[in-house]
Amino acid sequence: MSFDDMLKDLKAREAKARAMGGPERLARREAQGVLNARSRIEAFIDPGSWVETGLLAVSSIVPEDRGKTPADGKVAGFAKVDGRMVAIASNDFTVKGASSSATNMKKVGHVKRVATERGFPLVFFGESSGARMPDNMGAKGMGTNLGHDPQQYVRTRQTPWASAVLGQCYGSSAWYTCLADFVVMRKGAILAVASPGLASFAIGQKVEAEDLGGWKLHSDISGLIDRVADTDEEALDEIRRFLSYMPSHCNEPPPRASIPAGSDEGAQRIPDILPESRKRAYDVRKIIGCLADLDSFLEFKPRFGRTAVTGLARLGGRSVGFIASNPMGKAGALDVAGCEKATRFTVLCDSFNIPLILLVDTPGFVIGIEGEKQKAPGKIINFMQALQMCTVPKLSVIMRKSYGQAYLNMGGGRNSDDVAIWPTAEVSFMDAHYATEIVSWNQQVPEERKQEIRAAMEKDSSAYGLAEIYAVQAVIAPAETRRYLIQQLEIHEMRPSGGVGEHRMAAWPTTF
Repeated sequence: MSFDDMLKDLKAREAKARAMGGPERLARREAQGVLNARSRIEAFIDPGSWVETGLLAVSSIVPEDRGKTPADGKVAGFAKVDGRMVAIASNDFTVKGASSSATNMKKVGHVKRVATERGFPLVFFGESSGARMPDNMGAKGMGTNLGHDPQQYVRTRQTPWASAVLGQCYGSSAWYTCLADFVVMRKGAILAVASPGLASFAIGQKVEAEDLGGWKLHSDISGLIDRVADTDEEALDEIRRFLSYMPSHCNEPPPRASIPAGSDEGAQRIPDILPESRKRAYDVRKIIGCLADLDSFLEFKPRFGRTAVTGLARLGGRSVGFIASNPMGKAGALDVAGCEKATRFTVLCDSFNIPLILLVDTPGFVIGIEGEKQKAPGKIINFMQALQMCTVPKLSVIMRKSYGQAYLNMGGGRNSDDVAIWPTAEVSFMDAHYATEIVSWNQQVPEERKQEIRAAMEKDSSAYGLAEIYAVQAVIAPAETRRYLIQQLEIHEMRPSGGVGEHRMAAWPTTF
């Protein structure tokens, strides 16, 4: 072949690879309003920044598949998002359902390795039918395709990972989703170990896809996803926003942002939101909105573990993480899901040098048989251990109630670097009414004696009781909270380490 012919051959091969599964399959997706693997990348990245790896890769196991597997069903490479480098693996469902094979998993392994070693985020656009058949069948198939990379499913959180569930995600697409720090799922997508067909065969009854792994299951019950989106475009925007709070790697502080005009005015509205009666509920997200920089709060898992609210925000231009008691959910009493949610978020913030703000209004933990079945003691102590191992700045504000062990789990007892308290707060081992009933349990105690017991239980539980023994560092008015937190963040900035924590939980399991 002449040199010109060689160049023509190269261009033809590249064009075939970029055509993916062909115009008919791409047209069907477009008619459904669903982006394809390459259009997702184009919509996500800074224009003109895409550098692909493995464009001419094809299936290597079944010879007749080589001409039918452009890019081997997974598009991989590097690009910039808001001016910063990211690695991307985007599943092309138009090519054999983006099924995993020996070749395309090498591509995923390459971008994962480069992102980790060079220090920038990794983003997965998930949509895959699982392992490719018959490539993975038999001893040789297993030995060739599985286990080729002993670090394939290891997370030590050197760089942020984000995943979007944008179609049916089985097999490795599900695994990489569960390994990610942030997951957004499009409505209509499915996340499961295996397909409904295989699950139906396995258990002998028909399984519907939504019941197996739809967005309501994972947003409300399993807690495996952080946000829900209506469209592909919205899902990509969610990931882009998540990355804006994060450092590129664990050995640098998060980026700073400008402070929107009007951000300092919100704290003045807190007295209008907080009810005078401790028995009345309120939406703690409104309190967060008053404290954080204007419109900066990105909530995680809003439908899961509703006894707590977690999310990223900015405070004076700094990235911070909020963990807040939520009186709208079980009066703010932490349950198993709430503890799990708070623990996972603590690990994320500690791994990527993001200070934690804890807003406290909790009567303790939800107790009962159901909680014990769900390993409540273990979940509570996981949260406690994570908070105590956390090496980024931790600031707590006790707003109303702080009772029992939850007082420690939410930063009391020096589990935060600084604890402030509002004059509206009450701190004790438990509510005096319940304490009286426990002390007099199964006894014939006259009401007069109960009143005496209750009076003994109603020791000074005010904010000033803690302040007088220096168990809190300050009593502050609610309207002063934003200013106070910004000052404390400046004081507790990690100067000797360049804004980088110890990352003692870098290998903490991503789900537990």
